[in-house]
Amino acid sequence: MFKSLSPGAIGVKADLAAAADLAARNGFEAVHVNLREVAELGAARAQEILARAGVRAAGFGLPIQYRQEAAEFDAALAELRELCGPAQALGLTRTTTWVPSWHDTLDFAANYAFLADRFGRIATVLRDHGIRFGLEFLGPKTLRDGHKYEFIHTMDGMLAFCADIGTGNVGLLLDAFHWYTAGGTMADLARLTDAEIVDVHVNDAPAGVSLDKQLDGVRGLPGETGVIGVPAFLAAVARIGYTGPVMVEPFSQRVRELSPEEAVRVTGEALNQVWREAGL
Repeated sequence: MFKSLSPGAIGVKADLAAAADLAARNGFEAVHVNLREVAELGAARAQEILARAGVRAAGFGLPIQYRQEAAEFDAALAELRELCGPAQALGLTRTTTWVPSWHDTLDFAANYAFLADRFGRIATVLRDHGIRFGLEFLGPKTLRDGHKYEFIHTMDGMLAFCADIGTGNVGLLLDAFHWYTAGGTMADLARLTDAEIVDVHVNDAPAGVSLDKQLDGVRGLPGETGVIGVPAFLAAVARIGYTGPVMVEPFSQRVRELSPEEAVRVTGEALNQVWREAGL
């Protein structure tokens, strides 16, 4: 596995060239890219930018919406097919999105069927271009509170859903905060395989807050509080042979208030520290 910078995940606005330069100067081996920017630049130009900085492209966020009306979704799928060309040319093989753990009008079964259909159609397009599709489960109970219907919010629930989609290229976006708030254990991680994980996010949870009171948008840099135990998390993921990117997603107001250069620097330092503590 390898360290990747996602500027947007730490509140930094940067085009590909700036992101690649920031990544290279702060110990990251790769960057998560904006696929629409790559398409506008052209894969050859994007690769030139990455090569000059000495980093590689790690993955990209799903560039279309999946809850649109049928006609709009069909158009979005056509757009996705076009965008997959530049992705494939750049060697991108991983994309991800998050899955809400609630719904206010669809019960569990109806929401399951709807999303299995939509994600299945997306995954088929991606599979045709050699791209894997990661789905993120959201662990915090506070996200589900106040909503009529709960949806998948655990690792095992999402793994079963990925298998039911049935395209063979769907797996987890495994986020340490969501794993922790869903009550995840090291034994859970030990059951995973590389084929089941598409991307990994690391971060930390605030101290002095019970599991059921943790808020999705209030986190910290990995190792900042020690609540999650990120080094042990990373070591467990390494032991199962995970080969993909690891990026930091702290949702930290402190980090967002820093300059871009400083934000990337402290993020890189935090990731390097837990990486060392994990023995990687």
